[in-house]
Amino acid sequence: MPGDYPDPSVDKLGDNFWATATTSNWGPIFPLLKSKNLTEWELVGHVFPDKMPAWADYYFWAPEISFEKGKTYIYYTAHKRGGNLCVAVASADKPEGPYTDHGPLIGQEVGSIDGFPMRDENSRLYLIWKEDGNSVGKPTPIWAQPMNEERTALVGERVELFRNDKPWEGNLVEGVAMVRHNDYYYAFYAGNGCCGGACTYGTGVARSRKLTGPWEKYEKNPVILSNETWKCPGHGTVVQRNGQWFLLHHAYSARGHEYVGRQGVLTEFRWNAEGWPEFINQSTPGTPGVPTALSRKTVTEDFKGKELQPSWQWPVEEKPAFALRDGKLMLTARPDKSGAMLGHQIYTPDFTATTTLLEPGTLPTGTAAGIAALGDPDNTIALTAGDGKLRVWQLEKGKRKVLGETALPTAKALTLRMNAQDGKQYSFQYSTDGGKAWQSLPSLTAPVNGGYLPPWDRGVRAGVLALGPAAATATFDDFVLDSKP
Repeated sequence: MPGDYPDPSVDKLGDNFWATATTSNWGPIFPLLKSKNLTEWELVGHVFPDKMPAWADYYFWAPEISFEKGKTYIYYTAHKRGGNLCVAVASADKPEGPYTDHGPLIGQEVGSIDGFPMRDENSRLYLIWKEDGNSVGKPTPIWAQPMNEERTALVGERVELFRNDKPWEGNLVEGVAMVRHNDYYYAFYAGNGCCGGACTYGTGVARSRKLTGPWEKYEKNPVILSNETWKCPGHGTVVQRNGQWFLLHHAYSARGHEYVGRQGVLTEFRWNAEGWPEFINQSTPGTPGVPTALSRKTVTEDFKGKELQPSWQWPVEEKPAFALRDGKLMLTARPDKSGAMLGHQIYTPDFTATTTLLEPGTLPTGTAAGIAALGDPDNTIALTAGDGKLRVWQLEKGKRKVLGETALPTAKALTLRMNAQDGKQYSFQYSTDGGKAWQSLPSLTAPVNGGYLPPWDRGVRAGVLALGPAAATATFDDFVLDSKP
């Protein structure tokens, strides 16, 4: 599942597998992906496509998709307005939606995350979740509590299943996904540091004959660790296909790491004679998994449809105003931070992105529009046209700096190009003849270091922006993202 798809969850309905993943502070919230074979995925929509749930404001994490009795449920984590992290639930009559949000089920003082539904040996429905103690330097208990069948409230007694008490787990265990096999419940979980260049994540497993315990951790934990291809594997869901068992989890590719983000990886396991899962080929370079053909993907957007392709994203708290008209993207500017932003996941650390900006010389005074590498609204690198100038500038922790500029060419259409190497080195060019001849800014001779761009839990996006007064509109004719192996 190439691209930034942390904490992937998967379930099967009929002949189709359905998956979703963390979007954090990017909207639309929680992708809905569909597949026949677990390796070729189609993005068909989002759980919350237009606006966030009224009770939440950011950190949309760890959605868990579950089918039962003709309904689809999404258990998810989000930050409560004026409060802390909570586990909530939404439901729909079909997996593609529309979804009705039912609000939080649990929100402890230090935060509650990573909800997972499971029925006990008497078919009573439980919610499993992590108390986010590591956020305040405390342990991280994994809790189970009965839930009503309407999925609107927890009931009964809360029971701790286990917590971080093994050296390899570091300051946390989280991301529990359960499966029942033969005489045991198995809890696959993640431990240690999830994210960024210094991540230490790994995957463990515990088992119990009863849902509420006692739970026994596998003496050979962690069962998945980093190898030469994939780093910091963890937080996934068990799935079967054609008699084979897999864990769909995330990991960083060794190439691109935090710049591309945590990608969906499928790792096979088998049950050993003692009844424990053994993940295969853990010592062989290149496993678990190999990048699929989607890693060499060209995204082309001509803006000729009625809506943007579902793969476009925006800051969840600052959705831009835009419209598609006559095969053009009309993006209304914003005056603060990086302006109005529309971004697209990247699939590889080396890529080229291009866009054509129409009538750049007619942009209102104080307006700049162009192509950009997007970390978040406070961290951006861009090539923009405006106020008679072509400028390369950066925003780092909200502080703006112009890195190079030249006079704005007198052209009705200006093609802007951004090249990325190793996920963090950016160079920019422009063309006045539709990409036949390219020029660089004379004052900018070296690539720009974008190592600061990605937030701790997200990858970089490539996209377009418009910065300026809210009455201004920038017009884009196309966008192409060409990933390089």
